[in-house]
Amino acid sequence: MIDIISHRKIKVLVVDDSAVARNILVQGLRRYPFIEVVGSAPDPYVAKDKIIELNPDVLTLDVEMPRMDGLTFLKKVMEYHPMPVVMVSSLTKKGGELTLNCLESGAIDFVTKPEIDVADGIERMISGLAEKIKFAAKVRVKKRGIADSTAPVATLPSFAMIETTNKIIAIGASTGGTEAIKNVLTRMPADAPGILVTQHMPEKFTKSFAERLNNLCHIEVREAKNLDSIIPGLALIAPGNYHMALKRSGARYFVETHQAPPVNGHRPSVDVMFESAAKYAGNNAVGVIMTGMGADGARGLLTMRENGARTIAQDEETCVVFGMPKEAINLRAAERIAPLDKIADEIFRLLEKK
Repeated sequence: MIDIISHRKIKVLVVDDSAVARNILVQGLRRYPFIEVVGSAPDPYVAKDKIIELNPDVLTLDVEMPRMDGLTFLKKVMEYHPMPVVMVSSLTKKGGELTLNCLESGAIDFVTKPEIDVADGIERMISGLAEKIKFAAKVRVKKRGIADSTAPVATLPSFAMIETTNKIIAIGASTGGTEAIKNVLTRMPADAPGILVTQHMPEKFTKSFAERLNNLCHIEVREAKNLDSIIPGLALIAPGNYHMALKRSGARYFVETHQAPPVNGHRPSVDVMFESAAKYAGNNAVGVIMTGMGADGARGLLTMRENGARTIAQDEETCVVFGMPKEAINLRAAERIAPLDKIADEIFRLLEKK
């Protein structure tokens, strides 16, 4: 684990093939007192030597580069010199798919380049990148092994289809959440209760994320659309830039997607989903808050618990960033605290006790 001493700046190396982008990132990050930009590189070949020479704490890495793309270089970094990496991605379909691959391969988080070259968009990107660098510097990074694609499926109680048809599982996450959510959903049996997932992620990324999960899971996974029904064996992912809220009409659960103002700085917001689950599902819900920076979801999870729902927080050891779960635990919103690979089983233990 990298320990950032309070008086020592975080050493950052910027890698981007565009001279203009490199200059924007370097000059922008240098405005933050906790960051020291120790260098920049136009491609991975130069970056490799600078990593050895400068020993940075965090690497910012462009996803799409001509000589060697960010994913290929990231895999080499994780194999030979594991360190925290924050990706800088375009908002294109190709950029989104490469970014998801990078998160699977060990990147801590990502920011997206603004679609229009305007000052406020650039400023928001730099601000978000600086914040993610601060958290990335605290993350434990290990050499990447071969991913286990055959995670055991959680054991569903024998009476599950009688008892859980009208149950709802609501899962919220942020930094590190793409892999954490994959870990939980790939363990879900085909007849699992309906699942809602809010992951902090921009537009054009959530659809690719849902499609990727759908190819890996026993359940169906798709990006939510307004008024989609929630049924057993289906997980709905909140679309980027839209809140997703649970609604109910008689015995039917469905979702409403909308563009109300961001909550806790996020749209989609985990709190919006959890608050709606508390209101419309009450004790028929299980809420799960997982890895992520900030506090989004903590108060919503508390509301769920106060309304009779069962609640789980991911433990510190298995979180990429122990922010959102920590805030929920501090509020006594989490009934159970579980490591990532036990969360799916814990969900069904709580459902069985209802």
